[in-house]
Amino acid sequence: MLKMFMEWYKKRFSDPHVVSLMAVILGLFIIIYFFNKILLPILIAIVLSYLLDSPVNFLHKRGLPRTFAVVIVLLLFIMVVFVGFMILLPLIWQQSISLITNIPNMLNFANNFLTTLPEHYPELIDVGLFDSIIQGITSRVVQTGNSLLQFSIVSLLGFVSVAINAVLVPIMMFFLLKDKTKIWAYCSKILPKNRTILDKVAAEMDMQISNYIVGNVLHIVILAICVYIPFCYFGLDYGLLLAVFVGLSVLIPYIGIIISSIPVVLIAIFQWGISPEFSYLILCYVLIQALDGNLLVPCLFSEKLNLHPLVIIVAVIVFGGLWGFWGIFFAIPLATLVKAIINAWPTPEDINNNTLAEIKAD
Repeated sequence: MLKMFMEWYKKRFSDPHVVSLMAVILGLFIIIYFFNKILLPILIAIVLSYLLDSPVNFLHKRGLPRTFAVVIVLLLFIMVVFVGFMILLPLIWQQSISLITNIPNMLNFANNFLTTLPEHYPELIDVGLFDSIIQGITSRVVQTGNSLLQFSIVSLLGFVSVAINAVLVPIMMFFLLKDKTKIWAYCSKILPKNRTILDKVAAEMDMQISNYIVGNVLHIVILAICVYIPFCYFGLDYGLLLAVFVGLSVLIPYIGIIISSIPVVLIAIFQWGISPEFSYLILCYVLIQALDGNLLVPCLFSEKLNLHPLVIIVAVIVFGGLWGFWGIFFAIPLATLVKAIINAWPTPEDINNNTLAEIKAD
């Protein structure tokens, strides 16, 4: 058994370029896994830098100095974020508090509806069982709502840390956008020299991550706006909160759309019951989701990932369990990274050819 393992190891890891690739990936994994909370501002700055890199390059190609282009784009971004938070955050906060306090009323409505079911199906439904379930859920929801309110108040004590990060992140973004080439050149000096495969994988992932982040942000914004329009038109309660939730649900592939659709349907039923308004709203919602999956997503993510849906779901579960939100957010790029490593991994024949070529060169 040991001999078989050693033979497999020599075939797969005898190339120094492969060893360099695995050493760098293992080092990054250890650093991010153990220091992800400390590195959170840096990760946020890197993600936002990818988002703003395209407009900076656009202005730079039009003749503006890169530093000036970075300053313009960064100031516009900060202005948009500030105005958006000043307008949207208070509304979302108010709707969130209102929804939490109104959940017991919704459960009572569901209880009253369910108590009428035994009249129609007395042999299948036990009203006492439903009462106990609803009462248990109601008490849990009230406790959860109170805990959330207390948590939100206590979390305000961390305002100083948030304020510091709000200053540090734009500064880091400025230098990442301005000196991207210099930073990569410096990192290249401390990387192993035998890194042909690493450079190949890094170039592919740089393009994939850039397309993914820009596409994901546009996807969230466009879907949230498109969903909010019918919510606002029909007067759905908590429309803005639900629209933001539906937009953010795209971060969890396949599963997110199911999770985000449940509160939309339940709140619509609580507000209107089974009525024409409910039917029209759900019809518009389903139509928007269909257009999103068949038109918007292919347009935004023009670079085909060629990943099986099961692979994406497994990636969400695994990387989400390792790194939480950021693991879910980067689940698809990380799955693509694994695929790129597998595709770039040399076969034993390639390793032998590379060894012979290096011997001849020497």
